[in-house]
Amino acid sequence: MTVAGRLLAIGLAASAALVAQTALPEPLRNVGIDQRLNQQTPLDLIFRDETGRQVALREYFNGKPVILSLVYYHCPMLCGMATDGLVSTLRAVPLNIHRDFQIVTVSFDPDEKPALAAEARSRTLARFKRPGAELGWHFLTGDEPAIRSLAEAVGFRYAPDGNGEFAHATAIMILTPDGRIARYLYGVEYPPRDLRLALVEASAGKIGSRVDQLLLYCFHYDPSFGRYSFVVMNVIRILGVATVLLLGGFIAQMFWRDRRRVNPS
Repeated sequence: MTVAGRLLAIGLAASAALVAQTALPEPLRNVGIDQRLNQQTPLDLIFRDETGRQVALREYFNGKPVILSLVYYHCPMLCGMATDGLVSTLRAVPLNIHRDFQIVTVSFDPDEKPALAAEARSRTLARFKRPGAELGWHFLTGDEPAIRSLAEAVGFRYAPDGNGEFAHATAIMILTPDGRIARYLYGVEYPPRDLRLALVEASAGKIGSRVDQLLLYCFHYDPSFGRYSFVVMNVIRILGVATVLLLGGFIAQMFWRDRRRVNPS
């Protein structure tokens, strides 16, 4: 991906307040992402999967966290870049789609039909090349009311550009197993560490390892940037506890040796 592409993705992901202060074209002034952390998404909304079957969103919330991405399948630039970025990130994340989490990709263009979703799914899975991913990555289309309800619930604002395309931001949302919004990750590339920690945190520790739990103590989610930042004080606390334990073990060992010298048996 080019430097220009990255800069455009970051710019589109900015808040509406910042956008309004710039001399952007009118459509872009209504574009952005408003964080709705901990808000419940409407899981009864009806969409169509890549086969054309009607499905309610709740079908994909089966006790595991869900990655939600809003795209449109004929997007000439950002949507494809964001999906490719998610594929690249997932390759570096030691968690398995379907077993540990689900991915739901929803088109926000009501004119797109299941055939386009099926093409996008086939193309994405062929690039991902991980067995079992087809069981946990779902590509949906829907009608305008359902799309709007979902977009509004997660704070995703987009607008037609007048040329048959859409102006939109790029981000993925990580949802809890019961459909609440846990985290937002912005852009078209997502740090594997951040995605892994977001999934572990959204699952309330039901997936991941002890190392992940330790990392969550050392890294804190910063909603203003949509990423995890290093927490120095927490690391200092961990090092302090470790130092006390090591010194305590050393003192105990020296005390035991002294007793052996005084009272040999």
